[in-house]
Amino acid sequence: MAEANVNGSKDDTAGVHPEGGTGADAPRAGVWAGWRDLRRYRLLRAFQHRNYRLFFSGQFISVCGTWMQTVAQSWLVYRLTGSALLLGLVGFCSQFPVLMLSPVTGAVADRYDRRRLIVATQIASMLLALVLAVLTLSGRIRVWHLPVLASLLGVVNALDVPARQAFVVEMVGKEDLLNAIALNSSMFNSARILGPSIGGVLVATIGEGWCFLANSMSYIAVIVGLLLMRLEARPCPPTSEPLSVRVAAGFHYVWQARPIRMLMLLLGLVSLLGMPYAVLMPIFAATILHGAPRALGVLMGAAGIGALSGALTLASRRGVCGLERWIAFSTAGFGASLILFASSRTFWLSAALLVPVGFGMIGQVASSNTLIQMVVPDALRGRVMSVYSMMLIGMAPFGSLLAGLTAQHLGAPWTVALCGCVCLVAAAGFGTRLAVFQRESQAMLVVAAAGAPAPGRPAWETTAGDAR
Repeated sequence: MAEANVNGSKDDTAGVHPEGGTGADAPRAGVWAGWRDLRRYRLLRAFQHRNYRLFFSGQFISVCGTWMQTVAQSWLVYRLTGSALLLGLVGFCSQFPVLMLSPVTGAVADRYDRRRLIVATQIASMLLALVLAVLTLSGRIRVWHLPVLASLLGVVNALDVPARQAFVVEMVGKEDLLNAIALNSSMFNSARILGPSIGGVLVATIGEGWCFLANSMSYIAVIVGLLLMRLEARPCPPTSEPLSVRVAAGFHYVWQARPIRMLMLLLGLVSLLGMPYAVLMPIFAATILHGAPRALGVLMGAAGIGALSGALTLASRRGVCGLERWIAFSTAGFGASLILFASSRTFWLSAALLVPVGFGMIGQVASSNTLIQMVVPDALRGRVMSVYSMMLIGMAPFGSLLAGLTAQHLGAPWTVALCGCVCLVAAAGFGTRLAVFQRESQAMLVVAAAGAPAPGRPAWETTAGDAR
């Protein structure tokens, strides 16, 4: 579908710009020309793209609001019920739709204009946050409202996540993809530091409802940023293939391409049995460490500091070489830090131990995202990223529910310690296959540089002979 600027007219600057960049996002003379100099600095080079600057600034405001709502909602659930199981249930409801719907929404993201899809999801998310705010501020909130609204938000996210992940390459191209993904992670985790801190203060002083209202208003920033972008037309040729065939093609590619399969399986395992530690944070803040809403904000912010450090470290890298080792070590560090956190009973020591937890988590997630996007064909990008969404987000609800059930019987500390042990075992298993991963992923990078792989054949097979 031909996409124009916000007024609907085709941008007359499409094509390769002599100063760097391509198409409508090529650097221009004037007030923004200085952004070209950011290419000298590895850490910020994605900011030379105007569209990415708009995306980044709007997303930062919106994600701050999202983290405020996350803290407020967790505290509201625990305040109303005092139940670890209910905490896990709400987490399950917010993420389960991603697992069920992502295969279809990934095919939709490959077929239709991704920017328009993201704008639609942001409007829907804004309305859901507004409903939650009105119910809470009016005193009409009931426990059953929370899983229902969480489920509806999960449906929205099922469309938003694959479209958003696949949209990054449209803003910056493959040359700056690693940097853009890492900067996205740094933005997300900067908001993860700021949002919970503000949310904890607001919950303690004026209540959860105002956090939900602030989150609703924060979506305006990202919607405006998306509408101001200038994008090249992305060809979306009509297809007579049934939706089921297109969905199956994405799964077939992921399964046949062994490096991508390895990354997806590791990501899914850690998401299922490692990352759900976060749903138990209210229990640690209130019961284990004897804190208040501010304590929950500090704990989540500490993990955000570690994740931000990991993202900035990744953003400073020149290329993807060695990312597979980074993934193995990050996963191992994540698991070891969780075990140490579970054994702590001192608040500030617990907060300090969450810093390497966040560092390791983002090291695995962002590196996996980058490696996958570097090798996947553009025609399959939305569908492959939908599988990524299933592994990262779709497996988490089962982990949340399992964590809640386990914590109900064994307690939160033992549950988190077991999560850490699983991550250590998963990292060791991935590490034993690094030689195979390196050989075949390098072959896939060669294919990606040359063009799309042969239909029906895994990318690493098409150049296996040449790579050897």
